[in-house]
Amino acid sequence: MLTLLSARPAVRRCAGASALALALLGSGLPAAAADRPQPDLTRFYGQKADWGPCRERDMPEDLQCAKVTVPLDYASPRAGTLDIALARYRATGTRQGSIVLNFGGPGGAGVPALAAEGRQFMDLTNGYDLVTFDPRGVGRSSPVSCGEGGDEAAAATERQADIGHPQALLARLRQAAEQCARSSGPVLPHIGTVNVSRDLDVIRQALGDDRLNYLGFSYGTRLGAVYATQFPGRVGRFALDGVDTLTEPLAEEGLAGAEGQQTALDDFLDWCVEDIGCPFGQDRRVAGDDVVRLVRSLDENPVPTDFGGSFSGQDLVGALGQALYSKELWPSLERALASLLEDGDTRRVLAFSTGGIGLPPDRRRTDGGLVDAADVPVDNLPAALMAVNCADDPDRPTAARLTRDLKTLRAAYDEASPVFGRYRLTQLLMCYGRPRGTDFIRDRVKDVRSAKMLLVGTRGDPATPYRWTVETARRLGPSAVVLDNKGDGHTGYSSSSCVHRKIDDFLLYGSLPANGSSCPADTGGPGSDSDGTG
Repeated sequence: MLTLLSARPAVRRCAGASALALALLGSGLPAAAADRPQPDLTRFYGQKADWGPCRERDMPEDLQCAKVTVPLDYASPRAGTLDIALARYRATGTRQGSIVLNFGGPGGAGVPALAAEGRQFMDLTNGYDLVTFDPRGVGRSSPVSCGEGGDEAAAATERQADIGHPQALLARLRQAAEQCARSSGPVLPHIGTVNVSRDLDVIRQALGDDRLNYLGFSYGTRLGAVYATQFPGRVGRFALDGVDTLTEPLAEEGLAGAEGQQTALDDFLDWCVEDIGCPFGQDRRVAGDDVVRLVRSLDENPVPTDFGGSFSGQDLVGALGQALYSKELWPSLERALASLLEDGDTRRVLAFSTGGIGLPPDRRRTDGGLVDAADVPVDNLPAALMAVNCADDPDRPTAARLTRDLKTLRAAYDEASPVFGRYRLTQLLMCYGRPRGTDFIRDRVKDVRSAKMLLVGTRGDPATPYRWTVETARRLGPSAVVLDNKGDGHTGYSSSSCVHRKIDDFLLYGSLPANGSSCPADTGGPGSDSDGTG
């Protein structure tokens, strides 16, 4: 599953640092804007999805594709439109409706994810169409990009020297924000979860469903919670797996993420040094130090790649973050790191990355129509992740405050993780220079009066700490039912046979487990034959 806001319940080690970041960047909640009458959206709600074969190469033959059209700006629906890419596997037997999937991110494209991973969801087609979509700004749906060289400002934040020259750093960040705006086109000011939620309701109507049945992973849980707030009467069966936070500022999320990824890396190294093939040897303390040295060495002297770009320490950190989501990936990660250390071969490590090096020719459309899959910018996922997270977060510390507190903030992130801290601080700083985000999620997503929703939290999740499940359930109110997964890995559906079965039973038959019930950890270590599909 895709999610780039990574964390793990190890907050005790850095509780002081978390409080510090919150104090530095502020946690005030602005007053919510008054509700306004909505413009006429009749023409958008009158659509029906026209399904046909998917035109892209290497798509499964039984996967069908379609599109729906949504307003660029819901406040001014005549100002322009966007097409949203859809894909589905048809129901077997008598169709009872649809189940819509969001695989996470933010920035994850649903259509290629369903094509690649759809087989593990096939039980859900027992009476339901299985549907997904590329959210606005993502994949084929008007993809955002920061353009060629758009990572230069991010690289600037990763060098220690820039911390000592905050004015130069902030100038680069503002330039990066302007470049992202130029490269992304008109969709960028209208990206974010609140608008994606409204698109999701247009999709629901186009599917012919009175209520939305939904399965969201990681960031997809944030989207599900926002939808339930905006459209409580249209909530059908909702399963939210790997529950995201609704309240913590990006500074808090970043520190939790650095802590969680460091804990996941420590777990990986504990396992690795027990194997004679571990590229860091068999001394656990030395192995941890070697990873830090490797990252710093690559930052100082990036190595060339087969794609014509360079591979830095922060590129390695990004790849590590993805590879550590599941223990099933540990053997592959061990081999990839061995190739990097022994042969200088970056290809296996890059396979874990969610971004890329270089961009394809820019043939993207600016009229809101779907782009060809080959023309989706390689940096779309990280560009969309930044855009959505910044759009969802109202905190914007001033230049004066960042200048004053940057060194202290950097120290807090380094304390959270010597490997991931700098990378996560970069993600936080990249919101500088962008417009202030919405306060809707923090102010309005609470006390939701909808049908019951199943929230799954995994105790050893390296991306969304279990405490977020508890906090979000408390915030949503009586509609939230919590399932406690005692296992490890990011989300439970793919790693726990028990979670898989309980989510399927709820979505297919409405069988909801008791609030506070639990699933035991599945047996089997990294590389075992268990697929966790029950």
